[in-house]
Amino acid sequence: MFDEAHWAEVPIVVDAVTLLSRFNLYGETSSDTWKEPLKEPPKILDLCCGLGRISSELARTGFNVTGVDITESFLKAAKEDAEYENLDIEYIKADIREFIRPGYFDTIVNLYISFGYFSDKNDDLKVLKNVYESLKKDGTFIIETLGKEIATRDYVEAEWFERAGGLMLTEYKPLDSWTFMENRWIIIKDNRKVEKVFVQRLYSASELRELLEKAGFKEIEIYGDWDESPYDNHAAKLIAVCRKGYSKSKGVE
Repeated sequence: MFDEAHWAEVPIVVDAVTLLSRFNLYGETSSDTWKEPLKEPPKILDLCCGLGRISSELARTGFNVTGVDITESFLKAAKEDAEYENLDIEYIKADIREFIRPGYFDTIVNLYISFGYFSDKNDDLKVLKNVYESLKKDGTFIIETLGKEIATRDYVEAEWFERAGGLMLTEYKPLDSWTFMENRWIIIKDNRKVEKVFVQRLYSASELRELLEKAGFKEIEIYGDWDESPYDNHAAKLIAVCRKGYSKSKGVE
């Protein structure tokens, strides 16, 4: 599912999540930037956690981690890995349109292009509203997705590559004036062929910001990578960092 580069970037992503969440892990005294020191490990929700790639690293770092996904096979693999490493992670099988834990999490993350797969745009908004309600009053939501700008800039119709001892063909087709991207995956391994087709709704940075504002977020920062570089023509990703409630740095409520 992930190539070596995506596994290698895990510590970088978790470090970025820690910084972007403004967790005061080292007793910083600048109240303009950092939250008050936490008395217990931050509670983090990995929404659409998949195989637990990020969840495990968050737990290794010392956070209190909950992972939510609807795919049983992914959760089974994630639980087995957590048990093998003796990591205390709460994994829950749930539809993200329904999962909510009011005022519970310090940070919620939705990473690696796992947003926008519902046919109804209102379902995307419902997910974001659940996220908003599940955050503490000073909580942070971090979402990484494929920006429409990047999808059009880097578009290819199809590509072959090898992964995990198998051969994969991916075909892409923009639909409805680049509102959606149809993905067709063909995996050939051990004389077996598996085919999967799914469609993702594409958001530009401004469209994603508008949806996040509708969900309740008022302070939204947009970046082009985990190093907080700008979202411009060189951007590698579309990353939105959203604050709930009061922000000491900008005085927003």
